Amino acid sequence: MDESIMKKLSSTSSNVSQKKVILAGTIGNAIEWFDWTIYATFAVFFSKQFFPSDDPTASLLATFAIFAVGFFMRPLGGVVLGIFSDRFGRKAALAATILMMAGGSLMIGLSPTYTTIGIVAPIILVLARLLQGLSLGGEFASAATYLAEMAPDHKRGFYSSFMFFSSAIGILLASSVAWVLTTVLTDQQMNQYGWRIPFIMGAVGGLIGIWIRHSVPDSEMTQNKEKVRNPLGKLIKNYPKETMRIVGISILTTFAFYIFVIYVPTYAIKSLKAAPQTAFAANTIAMIIFMLSQPLFGWLSDKFGRKPQLIVFSLGYLIFFYPVMKWMDGSFSSILLAELFGLLLYALYTAIGPAVMSEQFPTEVRAVGIGAPYNLMVALLGGTTPYVLTWLQSIGKQDYFYFMVLVGALLTLITFLKMPETAGKRLEDIK
Repeated sequence: MDESIMKKLSSTSSNVSQKKVILAGTIGNAIEWFDWTIYATFAVFFSKQFFPSDDPTASLLATFAIFAVGFFMRPLGGVVLGIFSDRFGRKAALAATILMMAGGSLMIGLSPTYTTIGIVAPIILVLARLLQGLSLGGEFASAATYLAEMAPDHKRGFYSSFMFFSSAIGILLASSVAWVLTTVLTDQQMNQYGWRIPFIMGAVGGLIGIWIRHSVPDSEMTQNKEKVRNPLGKLIKNYPKETMRIVGISILTTFAFYIFVIYVPTYAIKSLKAAPQTAFAANTIAMIIFMLSQPLFGWLSDKFGRKPQLIVFSLGYLIFFYPVMKWMDGSFSSILLAELFGLLLYALYTAIGPAVMSEQFPTEVRAVGIGAPYNLMVALLGGTTPYVLTWLQSIGKQDYFYFMVLVGALLTLITFLKMPETAGKRLEDIK
């Protein structure tokens, strides 16, 4: 057994301690994603508080525009925090990301409304989302590399599945809180003060996440890697093909997330006239199934390879996405079935996405190699998805967006078909 593997195994004293590390990372990531998701989940309730208008759609569009603005900080976060993670360790980067995310939630939760302070209110909203966008840009790359580097080579898919498992916990908690609040509070109460509750919860949860992440050890690979002064420069010079592969992977995966995790409940409420409780209940149930499927799909990829799952995911969207979206109505059953279609296919990717991306780069550029191209695509596609869909639906042209998703599915399918199989590959062999 070579020295690098011995060091990796010695980073934790036993399997139990490794499980504790993964559990700690899971809780921290869940809190991070709860904070990020509640903005879009509750936008339908607080939009008029920051953008008063006689047209509810105009207020919602303005709120989603800030949602998009936050996304355009993600590439910067992916680069800056990715470089920070590659140079100073995953643990330090993960602590910084959750501090910024919780701070943004606190700003929104305590912010006065437009009626109280005028234009300053939406400015506070913008600043908070910029801070959270910077945070999430660094979170994915640092958490993905941390889990991959802590995992045995033959279980990397299984270990990496806990990243989106934890993300699903955070998103599920956001949906569950929305379900509870819209059940116990009236629409007027939700619009007046109910929307603040989840942001305050997110800020408090962030304090817990910071404490948990402070208590875990760093990746041994990071501590013993070669020091690179300019990881981004080395990435661009030495790994252009791998970087473009991340871009191709990120097209459909970004669409899938922000359509079926974030947008469908709002679409069902606004356009299909579903009751908020109905839409959030369907989303909650689908997210539970999505979450529970992660370890299974991660384990299967370790046994049978990454590519079969990835091809089924992209091919399924290419063939079935359009008819499913056209078929959905405002009923609970149709919303649930549409969500299950989108999320279970998406889970084939998410269970192994962190492993697949981590397997493209060596340790000294792994975080920035994932963070820069991935977050750029998320900013370009994910950040604009709710806004574009809301606008196109308001003019009856949502099919244009659906065709964009089909093109994205085709490009991502081609990427997966041309990608080498990486299951079981030793991270130490990537130079």
